[in-house]
Amino acid sequence: MEYRIVPLPEEKWKGTVVPIGYTTKEYYDAEISSPDGGFEVRMIKKEFSSPVTHTPEEYNFPDSLYQDDRKNAQAFGIVSGDEMLACIEFCPEEWTNRLVVTEMWASEKLRRQGVGTNLMNLAKESAISQARRAVILETQSCNVDAIAFYISQGFSLIGFDSCAYSNGDISRHEVRLDFGYFISESK
Repeated sequence: MEYRIVPLPEEKWKGTVVPIGYTTKEYYDAEISSPDGGFEVRMIKKEFSSPVTHTPEEYNFPDSLYQDDRKNAQAFGIVSGDEMLACIEFCPEEWTNRLVVTEMWASEKLRRQGVGTNLMNLAKESAISQARRAVILETQSCNVDAIAFYISQGFSLIGFDSCAYSNGDISRHEVRLDFGYFISESK
């Protein structure tokens, strides 16, 4: 079946919950040490003893489109009637001249059909047309399918935050990982 990506205007879609959830068997274990006065960080892929599922309901701040702190955000997606089947939202980060992907999701029935690639290409094309130097996004160290997708799209690890979600992110194996796609080294 052919799906068409359309703009999701703020006046209609603001506040729409993006039902990001996933089940994973693996995670990247963050190990941080301070040998000889420096820092050493290792992220090694490991297996959970049993699959772990994360759902929007477990968080007090579910992802949604056009949140108030996202100035000049744009959203695109695939819809059927009034039901959102996939989406991407991105907005400029002016002070760094980067484009931030703030939301990306595809329903289970649309995964592995090129929808994610097409959505991500919209962000890359927007970054190029706006003369941005990079596209950035965040994911979690336990969202290994998303990490594999971002790497397949040319993104690389640019940083992490070991306490973004709680003070126990490392022990919970849910560390914020930041990925970037560089438009040009010269910008």
